Amino acid sequence: MKPVKKMICSLCRRPLGVKVEAHHLTPRTFGGRETVPRHPICHRKIHTALSEREFMRAFHTIEALRGHVEIARFIAWVTKKDPDFYAPTFDSKTRKAKRKR
Repeated sequence: MKPVKKMICSLCRRPLGVKVEAHHLTPRTFGGRETVPRHPICHRKIHTALSEREFMRAFHTIEALRGHVEIARFIAWVTKKDPDFYAPTFDSKTRKAKRKR
C-alpha cells in the first residue's frame, strides 16, 4: 500500500480538513487557471483583505500573500486552530475605505 500523502493548505501550511477550496493564484477574471488548495477560512481571508486587482498586480504568488501584513497576522492566529475550524471573516478597514470612494 502506498502511504496517503497529507495535503496542506498553501497559505497557512496546516493540514487540510474535510472542506477544501481551490484558490486561483491569478483571478479568473484576469485569465487565471492555476489553483491551489486552501482551508475555507484562509480562502475567505484572502478575499476580504485584497481586491482582485491587488492580487493580479502584487499578490499572485503564495510568498507574496504570506508577506502581506494583514494576512501574516491572520496566519499567526489561525496556525493554532484545528484544520476544520471556521469563523466568519470580515472586510479589512482598508478595503472598506476603498469601497466608500
